[in-house]
Amino acid sequence: MVNINDIHEAKRKIEPYIFKTPQIYSTPLSDNKMNVYLKLESMQITGSFKLRGALNKLLNLDEKEKAKGVIAVSTGNHGKGVAYAAKKLGLRSKIFMSDLVPEHRRTAIENLGAEVVISGKNSDEADHNAREYSNKNKIPLIHPFDDEKIIAGQGTIGLEMFENLPSIDTVIVPTSGGGLIGGIAIALKNHNPNIKVIAVSMKRGPSMYESLKAGKPVDVIEEETLADCLGGSIGLQNKYTFNIVRKTIDDFILIDEDKISEGIKFNFQNHKLISEGAAATSIMVVKDKLSKKLGNNIVCLICGGNIDSKLFSEVIS
Repeated sequence: MVNINDIHEAKRKIEPYIFKTPQIYSTPLSDNKMNVYLKLESMQITGSFKLRGALNKLLNLDEKEKAKGVIAVSTGNHGKGVAYAAKKLGLRSKIFMSDLVPEHRRTAIENLGAEVVISGKNSDEADHNAREYSNKNKIPLIHPFDDEKIIAGQGTIGLEMFENLPSIDTVIVPTSGGGLIGGIAIALKNHNPNIKVIAVSMKRGPSMYESLKAGKPVDVIEEETLADCLGGSIGLQNKYTFNIVRKTIDDFILIDEDKISEGIKFNFQNHKLISEGAAATSIMVVKDKLSKKLGNNIVCLICGGNIDSKLFSEVIS
């Protein structure tokens, strides 16, 4: 199980390679009862939080593993993180993607020097094909979330949140596979077990939500959504994130497509931020006061800003 020492070790290792992203006060979301802050991982080097976990994982590979290069399965942001980290460390990378991944995400990964392989109708099929290739060729497969080094890397965000705001009592985290919210929850609850950790996802195919509801990892139908980064299964053989999330979160909110669109527009109009659909979900929990667990000092994670320019223009127009 990942612990706070793992997260501090991850921070030490990845610090030379990442941005310590801003945490800004949101006047439009705050009122006389709530102080609301935005943690801007959208301003990370690759445009999302995923770089942290990818770097920590690659930095912990042994020399024989590094010599073979790495493989990853991605809906976009994890692929960018692995591709950038691999390039920075002088490693080869191959990224498997499904047909559902938008073209702009594929191009962005190729521009970082990785080889992109389109394989499968959905993320589960792409994952299966990547695992087969990894096993056949003995090349390390970098999991997007269900890996202790990945979870510890994402948990460094929680350390920065607390450092910036020691009085934090609530954090709202966009949630898919659980590596991000799991790492952040471990980091924050180590400092203060009373901090409320609120998960948020889209209504279309929320894998972690449905798994928690069922009491075990389950498959969900993957649907098109503005929050495409949150799509995909947590995996029926999930080793770490399901149990971490089950033990550490305090609430789970689902957002419909109209509200995700509203969040993207709100972030641009009020914060001058470009945020992808997944990132917009966190602010809507505060804006519409969707959780009874909201406290007085709230941090919303803006997890990424890698949205297609055409889609962004349509949403904000």
